[in-house]
Amino acid sequence: LEPVFGFNDTWQLVINTGTTIITFLMVFLIQHTQNADTAAMQIKLDELIRATAEANNELLDLEELDEERLEVTRREYEQMACEAGDALARVRACHAARRDDEAV
Repeated sequence: LEPVFGFNDTWQLVINTGTTIITFLMVFLIQHTQNADTAAMQIKLDELIRATAEANNELLDLEELDEERLEVTRREYEQMACEAGDALARVRACHAARRDDEAV
């Protein structure tokens, strides 16, 4: 750039350093915004869990658990989801059987 615009290496260093600092600060700003959004979403989820009568209130502080306990809880809920899926499949099969009986 020096021959065309008259910028020497010092100016190039200043501009490069400035853009690096601005980029670094923008990363922190974006991270802070994402953390605030995540915290707000967590509060909303906590309120939904608290307000739902059938919900397990132990889940309100789930993010505070250590990894081992969190994994145990995840497995428990996977099992519940599997059982719910099995129950749904049985109900659908029952409804299909009734429709077949009514059609005859």
